[in-house]
Amino acid sequence: MATTLSQEIAPHLPYLRRYARALSGSQASGDAHVVACLETIVADPQSFDSSNGARVGLYRLFHLLWAGLQLDVPVDAGGESDVERTASERLAAISPERRQVLLLTALEGFKPREAGIITERSEAEVARLVDEAIAEIEQQTATKVLIIEDEALISMDLAEIVESLGHKVTTIARTASQAVQAAEASQPGLVLADIQLADGSSGLDAVRDILSRFEVPVIFITSFPERLLTGERPEPTFLVTKPYDPNAVKAALSQALFLRTATLVA
Repeated sequence: MATTLSQEIAPHLPYLRRYARALSGSQASGDAHVVACLETIVADPQSFDSSNGARVGLYRLFHLLWAGLQLDVPVDAGGESDVERTASERLAAISPERRQVLLLTALEGFKPREAGIITERSEAEVARLVDEAIAEIEQQTATKVLIIEDEALISMDLAEIVESLGHKVTTIARTASQAVQAAEASQPGLVLADIQLADGSSGLDAVRDILSRFEVPVIFITSFPERLLTGERPEPTFLVTKPYDPNAVKAALSQALFLRTATLVA
């Protein structure tokens, strides 16, 4: 049976929504741009070029529209939050080109050649922008980091990455209860969280508990992204899939600390 256009695109939409949200700093803005991209495909199927694969084609069309769209973005219920206002202000101060290629190659997992196709740049330009973006990461203000991870080798690797960027790991928690206690004790400026923990407890539950007490950006690092990218609101802004590229963690750290966005999980 032939695959329809909607079937080609559907598996990639949760990830495009994640990317658009991280790029724009707002779920409402990110979703509005994704909807505009889909409306373009419906109106003109020839605008979707899948010659380099459906995922590359979808992101490429999104980028072609991104620069030129002037959208009337709906305001989230309750109005724009202080976090979103701060994010918007900070986004205006960083190079969008660097942010785009770093998100595409690190968080979204595209190869430099694919990122070049998406953004209409050469591989050399992509490599240069990624290097410049990572240099910006290393200039981020140092903060305290709580790691919620039960696998020793992974937690040690994450700690090395975090500390290489000038941050301090306050605690490595292996269970949800340890994580909540550590957060109360140290009030970290960032949380890295796995979902499944050693005693059968949940990193999601730990994050919900922590966020009920104070606002802090959270990066989920998990082998189960489908548990978070459901297509329903709210979703985590920052998610890295295992096995991860260290640059993906660095990119997420940079974005999370830059935006200071709390991941609100229902």
